[in-house]
Amino acid sequence: MDSIISIDLVFYNSLWYCYNIYDRVSKQSQNSLLKQQILLIWNSQFPSITMPTIIAENFSQNFVVSSDKTHSVFNIPIEKSENDDREYRLIKLANELEILLIHDPKTDKSAASMDVHVGQINDPPDLLGLSHFCEHLLFLGTSKYPKENDYFEYLNKHNGYGNAYTSAEDTNYYFEVGHEFLEGALDRFAQFFIHPLFNADCTEREIRAVDSEYKGYLQDDDWRKLQLEKSLFNPNHPFSQFGVGNLESLKEIPLKLGLDVREELMKHHKKYYSSNIMKLAVLGKEPLDLLNKWVIEKFSKVENKFLKIPIPDGHPITKNELGNQISLKPVRDQHCVEITFPIPDQSSLYETKPFRFLSHIIGHEEKGSILSLLKKKGWANGLSSGSSYQCKGFEVFQISVDLTEEGFGHYEEVVEISFQFINMLRKLDPKEQERVFKEVQSVEAINFKFQEKGWPSYYVAGLSSQMQRPYPREWILSSPYLTRKYDPVSIAEGLNYLRWDNCIILLSSKLLGELDKKERWFGTEYKIEPINEKLLKTLQSPTLHPELEVNPVNEFIPSIFEVNKLESIKPLEHPHIIKDTKLSRLWYKKDDQFWIPKVEAHFVLKTPIAYTTPLHHVKTQLYVNLVSDSLTEFSYGASIAGLGYYFDSWGDAIAVSVFGYNHKATHFLEKILESVKNFTIDPKRFAKIKEELKRSYQNRLLDPPASLCSYFASYIIVQNVWTIQEKLSVLDQIEYEDVQVFYPKLFRHMFFEGIVHGNANKSDAIEMMEIVERTLGSEELLPSQLISDRSTLLPVGKKYAYFKEVFDKKEINSAIHYCIQVGDTIDPQMRAKLYLFGQIASEPCFNQLRTKEQLGYSVYCYSNELVGAMEFRVVIQSEKDTIYLENRIEEFLKGLQETIENFSDKEYNRHVNALIERNLEKDKNLREETGRYWGIIYSGYYEFNRVKVDTEYLRELKKSELLEFYKTYIHPKSSTQKKISIHLRSQNTELINELNSIDVKKLHELISSQGFSDVTVEDLQGTIDTLKIQCVGLEQDEIESVKTDVIVSKIGSEVGMKVLEALGETKDGLIDKKKTHEGKVGEGKENQMPNGNSENKLDDSQKEKDEHKLSDENEIIDDIILFKTKMGLSSAPYPLLPLTSFYEK
Repeated sequence: MDSIISIDLVFYNSLWYCYNIYDRVSKQSQNSLLKQQILLIWNSQFPSITMPTIIAENFSQNFVVSSDKTHSVFNIPIEKSENDDREYRLIKLANELEILLIHDPKTDKSAASMDVHVGQINDPPDLLGLSHFCEHLLFLGTSKYPKENDYFEYLNKHNGYGNAYTSAEDTNYYFEVGHEFLEGALDRFAQFFIHPLFNADCTEREIRAVDSEYKGYLQDDDWRKLQLEKSLFNPNHPFSQFGVGNLESLKEIPLKLGLDVREELMKHHKKYYSSNIMKLAVLGKEPLDLLNKWVIEKFSKVENKFLKIPIPDGHPITKNELGNQISLKPVRDQHCVEITFPIPDQSSLYETKPFRFLSHIIGHEEKGSILSLLKKKGWANGLSSGSSYQCKGFEVFQISVDLTEEGFGHYEEVVEISFQFINMLRKLDPKEQERVFKEVQSVEAINFKFQEKGWPSYYVAGLSSQMQRPYPREWILSSPYLTRKYDPVSIAEGLNYLRWDNCIILLSSKLLGELDKKERWFGTEYKIEPINEKLLKTLQSPTLHPELEVNPVNEFIPSIFEVNKLESIKPLEHPHIIKDTKLSRLWYKKDDQFWIPKVEAHFVLKTPIAYTTPLHHVKTQLYVNLVSDSLTEFSYGASIAGLGYYFDSWGDAIAVSVFGYNHKATHFLEKILESVKNFTIDPKRFAKIKEELKRSYQNRLLDPPASLCSYFASYIIVQNVWTIQEKLSVLDQIEYEDVQVFYPKLFRHMFFEGIVHGNANKSDAIEMMEIVERTLGSEELLPSQLISDRSTLLPVGKKYAYFKEVFDKKEINSAIHYCIQVGDTIDPQMRAKLYLFGQIASEPCFNQLRTKEQLGYSVYCYSNELVGAMEFRVVIQSEKDTIYLENRIEEFLKGLQETIENFSDKEYNRHVNALIERNLEKDKNLREETGRYWGIIYSGYYEFNRVKVDTEYLRELKKSELLEFYKTYIHPKSSTQKKISIHLRSQNTELINELNSIDVKKLHELISSQGFSDVTVEDLQGTIDTLKIQCVGLEQDEIESVKTDVIVSKIGSEVGMKVLEALGETKDGLIDKKKTHEGKVGEGKENQMPNGNSENKLDDSQKEKDEHKLSDENEIIDDIILFKTKMGLSSAPYPLLPLTSFYEK
């Protein structure tokens, strides 16, 4: 034994060797002295690492070391759902990387996710957003795979994709890929954590990408609120830091401090990307032993730096922040009050989860709830509650109430009622508390037992994140879902944190008056003041409101789970018609794949009167919203018990669905429909629902520009669509009596079509349709009333452009949807060609327009189907001028000709096979399968064999045919291309173009010549970038004032005045002529275009092209109605096969 101890540990430099020594000695209790000697040797060689902790945490008695010492295997069975047919194995490599291996014998997609336990709270104060920036850069080349887009190109060619996210304490990378190609994807993935390149030429571009992402969030109320809350928390806590990053935090500030961002990035990766704080989840079709072999080979080289991430001290909400009321002004028209309570980190309470129980009981929506009482008073439309985990060391519990306008005026009473309910819980009968807990526990157990599969990439991303939590490893799958113990003490302790003196109140509304502060990063207007003393006094001893009570007994919890599973049955390819009359058509398929006690029942109630005019449509929408509102108390218990419903307006129809556990689904459907038919409008609720719908319409106009582009594209192409403005114009004139008189007319004449799919017999399905018919009592429609909508068909060889300003005055981004119309939806040959082209174009589109040219953060392309037509779309949201974007899109599309021409047979076939694999992907759960069938039924074509037909055409499709398709339909210079582009332009386009046009180098030369040599080009560029954000939405006189303030604050008073003088008096000399055209300006840089496997610069003729002028071939659409009047229409949908061919035999 002495000889073992004398061995030089540094020479071996192996945790495993030390473990073996320690393990051998530990088995002999009398060798305590020898243990001490080992520890002394260890501490002398590794003073920063505590050996017993390493042993206890990473080589516990539940892990068995492999014979080759490469890894250890967890030897306790991992608890999983009874419905889960996958096999799991948990291992640890010698470098302490913990890996969960998942063998799924039925999967057609493999996936992996690596969660690195480092995030925004680990960003250095001088480089905020560095973790997020690292996430961006990691994808762009490694030593083994140096090509910048190698990873995404590999995934795209093999029916896959990848993504990542950065949170407060984690950075999570994930991908999925066709199951045959997992090993190649894993090999590329592993290199991110072994030897990324962080190429210098990518750094500047990706800073711009992060900045573009940040600017996309500027008008997002969720992001604005989160950052405001963080900025107002304890500034000494790292959670208070700005985490997204932008040009200022990742370029300007570091430059001023003399920091090399790339060097700091590499230091960050070297310091934090340590295998011992990483968790990997891998799902594949291969046996566990093979997956085991692959991960050892590929991930053992990830360096272990024996890193221990410190838990931040204290809570970000301290006594300095408690007792404050924060008032903020949102972008959207909404009213909300939120009570935030700081609570301790709940991670260790995974068996009792007291705050999950409190969230359930406070957030319930049945009679007696906070929400029920507030709705009765007309003060609220919704309520949510729950604890929020951001990072180790703290959590918060929040009660958030969506207020009506009247409720905004009574927000203090809303807070008081919330505290009355909390006070009631403190005095709750212990038996009643336990009764509610047992219900929650029962539902959790049922849901876990019948858990269904989802997307592989999301599954592994969730698992790798869960592995960072302190769950026992045998419960790594089940702990997030199950509450194992009833602990009234921990519930009482939890309630003790929900006190008047342990909270912050946040009030959000556009009705707030002048607010005296602006948050630095998002510009949110806010004010801080102490909570009203009178309110605080009331909250100290709140009285109990007589209408408040805890959840009633839940009548919808299922108790029958019988499934008639037939082992030898061959799954049917589609549902069959089991009822077909002039009044209704019912499709049915018994679940023959998933064998779970659930059902999906979807019905569309066609009623043309619902969409005849904007007035009819808005009345219908008010009616369905009123019904849904009235069903809240009744349906909430069902939703908790795994039984949900859907009720909404679908154009010229109303949709009704029930889904979930089948035991009580038929009864649930009947009750829903009885409420639908026999509805009496409450005038008070009508006023609130009308107010809410108006705000919804108005807020829709504040959606991101890319989303609004899609809306306008639909308005132009779809035959019968009412605009938001048209809906708003009629909403104010509608009174509750109008809707009460109108809605029975909806049901006079209808046609019902539905599908029942799942754990239901044919008789159950027929009973459901009979309930629909009997309850609604409708008469049949005329055959002519069953004709569906059509699409506008663009003339061959014509190009159109539509321009519209973004509605949000402060939105800095513009957007374009570039749409090429191609063929007929029902042409399988054309479908095969279009979708194959989309498959090929997808990755180069992102790589060229987003990664290389940095046109914006949101850049993508896709194939889309309309009624009677199809289209290929390219979408960009960007600060840049949309005409410039259109020209860059067209240059990209031109470059794809060479890309396709240069494909080898192998490369071409990879894309074909990737698309075939995507088409043939299996449904992952019952809802996904039902959704596929329902989409085919609702389309009106009933083309259940389209995947089979399209696949046959794809297998025969030659590259020459695809190239001919591209030249005929896609190439911008094609005489037969049919194109329409939708341009949503920021109201600040002129200002942004003006600022973009400034030649910063010339400005710098001018300032330097006047003796101001301390100001750098980067200082000036940063100042201009700040102006873009600060001046948006302002009038011209306000802009000039803000310009002065920003320039002086950024670069100093004296030099700032010189810059203002230069911009004002000699502006023409500072304009980069290459960036202008007739007063319109943009970026005039040289760009890279795809060229097979190489990259060529634009030729001289392309460089000289003015990319800020729209091609003369385009016709500008000034009047959409007149435009649509002149266009032809597609045919309406019709069955491609006789419906009798789908009758059940």
